[in-house]
Amino acid sequence: MKEQKRATWSSRATFILAAIGSAVGLGNAWRFPGLAAKHGGGTYLFVYLIAMFAIGIPLLMMEVSIARKFHKGAGESLRGINKKMEFVGWSATANAFVIVTYYSIVFAWVLMMVVYALKFAGMTGDATAASQVFANATQTTWDVTGYTIPIPVLISVVIAWLAIYLCIRNGASSVGKVVKYTVFLPVLLLLIMAIKGCTMNGAMEGLKMFFIPDVSALSDPSLWIDAIGQVFYSLSIMMAIMFAYGSYLDEKANVAVDCCIIAFSDAAVSLLSGIVMFSTMGGVGMLDSISDSGIATAFVIYPQAIVNLTSVGWVNAVFGIIFYLMLVTLAIDSAFSIIEGVSASVSDKFRLNPKKATKVICIIASVISLLYATRAGLAWLDIVDNWTNQINLIIIGILECIAIGWCFNIDKVWKQVNRNTVKFKMPRMWFRISIRYIAPITLFILFAWNIYNLFVVKGGNYSYAIWAECIAGWFVSALVFASGFIMKSVIKYKKSKGFVEAEIEWKEED
Repeated sequence: MKEQKRATWSSRATFILAAIGSAVGLGNAWRFPGLAAKHGGGTYLFVYLIAMFAIGIPLLMMEVSIARKFHKGAGESLRGINKKMEFVGWSATANAFVIVTYYSIVFAWVLMMVVYALKFAGMTGDATAASQVFANATQTTWDVTGYTIPIPVLISVVIAWLAIYLCIRNGASSVGKVVKYTVFLPVLLLLIMAIKGCTMNGAMEGLKMFFIPDVSALSDPSLWIDAIGQVFYSLSIMMAIMFAYGSYLDEKANVAVDCCIIAFSDAAVSLLSGIVMFSTMGGVGMLDSISDSGIATAFVIYPQAIVNLTSVGWVNAVFGIIFYLMLVTLAIDSAFSIIEGVSASVSDKFRLNPKKATKVICIIASVISLLYATRAGLAWLDIVDNWTNQINLIIIGILECIAIGWCFNIDKVWKQVNRNTVKFKMPRMWFRISIRYIAPITLFILFAWNIYNLFVVKGGNYSYAIWAECIAGWFVSALVFASGFIMKSVIKYKKSKGFVEAEIEWKEED
């Protein structure tokens, strides 16, 4: 079977923009400010930046450099590292597929709210009415009951998936064309919102809360857990995405410098989002309402703030539209990048046409996503999100660090990272210690903390029916980690029909 020539990024800037677009997502806009409010503002920022330097940047460099070396997605790249560790790449791919099935619905919801923000024009000062707009539109039951799909949600889902497919249909080529706009537009919209927020009476109180550290918060272990966890979730690592994007790099790419640019850009957008959230909430007297729950922040709390921005209804509606447009531009990059991560792994393994693979994956994922579009969808989304992020993603990260840090010569990866850089080089000791010790140990502690919260603090479930959490939580997690072994069985069967698996190994450059 003839292997197709791999697509490459049209330029270095295109890769950087695409990776920034993937890394900068909804979590930057709503989870980061919420965690900062929860953990003493400036203290959280301090710990977050430490985690970014100590763990996030080395792991990002690791994934991108390995993918650039093999020019393959997550599954094949991990097979190239160690054949016994291929299942780790497939676990990351399977988990990413699960994530995009519900992330696409969140994308659809924010698309829908761009239109529904017009309602804010007639709700000036009525925070209660504003807080109910999303719930009324989605007709959510807040539980795993009710399986009809409201027409506005269905229309939004169709538009969302069409947008995702159109952005990703030609891989690196179409992504490169889209990110030129979708990376800069949210920054522009955030700047508009920040200017508005900072000019409001009371904004300074919010900014003080955001930037001035509360030293006493450093003794709270949950601060460290949340800050470190945000770095992992925010950079799109351990999700097959950066393997896919790194695989489209040419041999001259400067991985060390580019990954630093990506990480710092991600942090900068988080910081800007925090300024927007804290200045706005301070301006409307709602600092105590900032939540670390993304759904609550975007669809319940922020609408309350929007209708209290001014005494002019249409002005409030305009800022509501700007807010949700900002979320749309953040969400779409992350959504299609996840699909690309899955598509790259599958098409590389079976040597399929990438465009056809992407189309099939989009169709399958879109059908599954309809579950989250139902009136019960918000509850199912909450369950699946808890397991994919709080359990699966962390275990995958631990396994990746073991595979690359202990089952392979990590110095080879370090050399790949520094291969084309002159002025800045990733220090060998920093890279080795981070991948082999700091990252896996930190992730294990994060995993243990989450398990403690689940079984001790929450009594074994997240307030939903046990049967629902077993299906959407433990069973889905089992499938994620069984995916590599399922893939192995599929390959074994295909080999019996004449399929020849591509040879892949790490060859040193001349």
